[in-house]
Formats: sequence, structure tokens, C-alpha cells
Amino acid sequence: MLEAALMTAEVSIERSDSFGQVLREREAQVMRTAFRILGNWADAEDVAQEVFLRLHRYGLRFANDAALGAWIYRVTVNLCIDRSRTAKPAAEMPDAASGEISAEAALIRDQQKERLMSALASLPVRERTALVLREIEQLSTAEVAAALGTTEGTVRSQVMKAMAKLRRILGGGKL
Repeated sequence: MLEAALMTAEVSIERSDSFGQVLREREAQVMRTAFRILGNWADAEDVAQEVFLRLHRYGLRFANDAALGAWIYRVTVNLCIDRSRTAKPAAEMPDAASGEISAEAALIRDQQKERLMSALASLPVRERTALVLREIEQLSTAEVAAALGTTEGTVRSQVMKAMAKLRRILGGGKL
């Protein structure tokens, strides 16, 4: 989906196989992160497309995969923050995955996901982003700090505040 749009974009650098590989390897990560921050698949797709357009347009080179990953997270987060300033997130969940679960169990799971997404959407964007990157994407505190351009102490504080707010919103249970 993104690859077709990106390959038709006019850019001033030569296309390379490595860009296509990065796109295939990182597209799901960027989409997942953007969706969890924004709560909306359409906005997440727009952000993902912009992330990869920037990577392709500027022909950036990275010393290693960790540096590339940090850049991708940083740009994804910044674009999500920019987008969240202009649009109110709508908690939207994709269709339930087909599988070996009952309709009732699927409904309960979907309702729980919707409650969590709604609760996440109610958090301030910086706290929501720190929580998503640290607890859901399972980045280290140092990686989250690098992605957000802040200190590790600030990340820990934002995650703790976000967790406390989620517990309050969701009724005090363990997260």
C-alpha cells in the first residue's frame, strides 16, 4: 500500500533496493506506533506515508539499524504530535481477527480494546507517546528518550503519570 504511493512520488535521489527493504521491514512498526498514538487508522496511514516519504526524499544514510530505528521512531512521534494538535483522535479499532474464539469472547475483547484505546486517546499526547513506546512497543527508556528528544527521567515520569491516569480511567485495576 505505502510502497506504491512512495514509488510514484517524485524524488531527487535514485531509488534503491535498500529503501524497499526498509519499507517492508518497518511499515508495520510505524503503522502500529502511529495508530496507538493517534487512535485512528487513516491518520496512522498518513503519518506512515510521510515518514517513508521523508526517508526516501532525503536519501538518509544511517550507521546501523539502531540509528535508523531511532530516526524512524522520532519522525513518527513528531508527526503524530503535530497531527494530534490539529485533529481530535477517534478511537477506532480494526475488524476483529478471525480465529478459534467465540463470538462472545471476541465481542468482550473488542470492547476491552475500545475502552483502552479511548482511555489512551484521553491522555496528553506526550504521556500517551511515552507509554506507547515504552510499554507497548517495548523500547528501552533510553530509546524512548532519544525518540522524544528528552531525558530518561522525563520518560519515566511521563510513563508513570500515564499509567496512573489509565488506572483511574479504567477503574483502578492492574494494567
